[in-house]
Amino acid sequence: MLKKLAKLKYLPNNFEVIQDGDHVICAISGKKIPLKDLNYWNVELQEAYFSYIEASKKRENS
Repeated sequence: MLKKLAKLKYLPNNFEVIQDGDHVICAISGKKIPLKDLNYWNVELQEAYFSYIEASKKRENS
């Protein structure tokens, strides 16, 4: 069960945990993303995406 929101710094090929937690929130859908499943993010905007679908939607709307 996802209990604590993590605070991350998104880097080009990785991320750094700033504040411990077990998940982040998708910037598009609002879905919880377990850190172990986090694969999509934007370094410039410093936001996470649940899947390639949300990441693509963000790119289309930019």
